[in-house]
Amino acid sequence: MAGLSAPLKVRVFVKLALLGSALLSAALLLVATVRTLTLDVSAGLQLARWETIHYIPPDISRAQRERLLASLKEAVQIPTVSFSEDEQNLTALEEFGHFLRRAFPTVFSSPRVQHEVVSNYSHLFWVPGSDPTLEPYMLLAHIDVVPASETDSWDAPPFSGKEIDEFIYGRGTIDDKQSVMGILQALEFLLERGYTPRRGFYIGLGHDEEIEGSNGAINIVKLLQSRGVRLAFVLDEGGGILDGVFNGLENPVAMISVTEKGKATVKLSVTSQPGHSSMPPTETSIGILAGAVTRLEKNPLPVLFGYGPERDTFEHLAHKFGFPLKFFMSNLWLFAPLLGRMMQSNPGTNAIVRTTTAVTMFNAGVKTNIIPPYAEAIVNLRIHPAQTLQEVLEFMSSTVDDERVKIELITGFDPLPLSSFDDKAFGYQIIKKTLLDMFPQVSVAPGVCVGNTDSRHYTSLSKDIYRFAPTWFKPSDLKRFHGLNERISVKNYEEIVVFYFQLIQNCDRQKLPESHNSEHDL
Repeated sequence: MAGLSAPLKVRVFVKLALLGSALLSAALLLVATVRTLTLDVSAGLQLARWETIHYIPPDISRAQRERLLASLKEAVQIPTVSFSEDEQNLTALEEFGHFLRRAFPTVFSSPRVQHEVVSNYSHLFWVPGSDPTLEPYMLLAHIDVVPASETDSWDAPPFSGKEIDEFIYGRGTIDDKQSVMGILQALEFLLERGYTPRRGFYIGLGHDEEIEGSNGAINIVKLLQSRGVRLAFVLDEGGGILDGVFNGLENPVAMISVTEKGKATVKLSVTSQPGHSSMPPTETSIGILAGAVTRLEKNPLPVLFGYGPERDTFEHLAHKFGFPLKFFMSNLWLFAPLLGRMMQSNPGTNAIVRTTTAVTMFNAGVKTNIIPPYAEAIVNLRIHPAQTLQEVLEFMSSTVDDERVKIELITGFDPLPLSSFDDKAFGYQIIKKTLLDMFPQVSVAPGVCVGNTDSRHYTSLSKDIYRFAPTWFKPSDLKRFHGLNERISVKNYEEIVVFYFQLIQNCDRQKLPESHNSEHDL
C-alpha cells in the first residue's frame, strides 16, 4: 500500500476488515449449523452391547397391584411430620416402623436381608451380593414429611391417602414416601420370586430429612464409615420426569441431578436506641434494616450459566428442541451468555443459573408508639455450584455495605461436589438405561437439585451421588411440593415400583459396555 493515498488506504483497510468479518461469520455459521444438525450427546452408549443378565420380568398381578396401592395409602395416613429441629411426631415415626414390617413381611423375614434401626426411627437394610468383589451401591429415601393443615383447601385431607380420579392424595406422595414404599415394594417382589443380587446394596431410610438429617442420615453414615463401607454410587430423591416444563422441548425430560446447591441461612440485625414515636430519629432500626434488605434484593448475585452442570443439561437436550431453539441449544459455546440472560427472567429457571436470595422472615417493633430498639431479618440463599459459601457471604457484606447492620451466618454449607455423568459413570448410566428401557420417549439429562437432600451427608462414602426418582411432573404439579394437594397418580406409583425393580437387577452388571462411539460425551 506504499503508493496509495491515506483515504484510499483507509477504504482498503475497511473493505479487508469487512471481508474478514464476513468470512469469520460465515465460518461460525457453518460450524453452528453442522453442530445443530449432528449434536446428540446421548446417542453413544445406548447403542452399545450390554452384558447379558438374567431378568426377572416385572409382571404385577392384580392382587399385587391392589396390595401395593393399599400400602402406599396406609403409609400416607401415618403423619410422620417434622415440624422443626426440636419437634417431630415421634409416635407416628414409631408406628411407621411397625407398619413397614407388616407391609413387607418378606423383606423383614428373609435371610438375604439384614435390617437395623438407627437413631430409633431410621432404617438401614443390607442385601449382600453373590459376588463380593463388586462394589455395593445405596438407595435412599426419607420417611418424614413437612406439616400440612387439615383446614387448608386440599381436595382430600392431607393424611387421608384418598384416591380421586386415579390419583392418591396426601402429604408424602411425592416427597418422599413414594420412594420409601417403591424401593421396599420392589425388593419385596424380587425376594418373593427368589432373587439374589449379584451386586450387594444398601437401603437407607432417614427419619428427619426435612430438618437436615442430623440424627437419621448422619448416624447411618457414621455406622457405615465404622464398617469401612465404600459405595459405587448413591441414589436419592431430587430430580424427576418433567413433562411440558421446558418450553419448546418436544419430549419429557428425566432430570438426574448430579449435584445440589449449597445453602446459607443468614441473620441481618440492627440495634438502635429506643424512644418515643413522637420524636423519631432520621432512621430507625427498621428503616436501616429495610434498606439493607432492599439492596440485597435489587443486587442479585451474578448469573453463572455455563459454570455449573446446567450447560451440560441443555446440550444433552439440544437435539430434542425445535427450531430455532435447537440452533441456540446446540451452540452454547456461542450463545451461553444469551441463554443465561433469558433464564434469569423466570423464577424456576433463574434458580438454576445463579445463587438465589430470599428474604423469608422480618421481625421488629414492640409497641405502636415506641421506636424499635431492634430489628432482624432472615435471608435464605441457595448457592450455585460454581460459588462457595464464603464468596456468598463476602458478596452480602459488600452489598449491604453498612456497619450498623450485623451479618451472622446461622447455618450454611457449600454446594455438593459434581458427580460423574460421562460414559464411564456406572451409576449414572445404569439409572439412564433403566429409564430409557421403561420410557423410550423420555430425554435424559444431568441437572442441578435446587433443594437439599439426605444424600449430601454421604459424600464420604461415594464420589458419585445422584438425585432422581421417576415421579412425573407437569408444570402445575411443581407447586405441590410442600404445598396443597400433593398427589401421585396410581399409574406413576406402579411405574416407580417397576423402576426400582429393574434398577436393582440392572446393577448386577459387572461393568459398563464400551461406548458405541467414543466421540460422544454422555
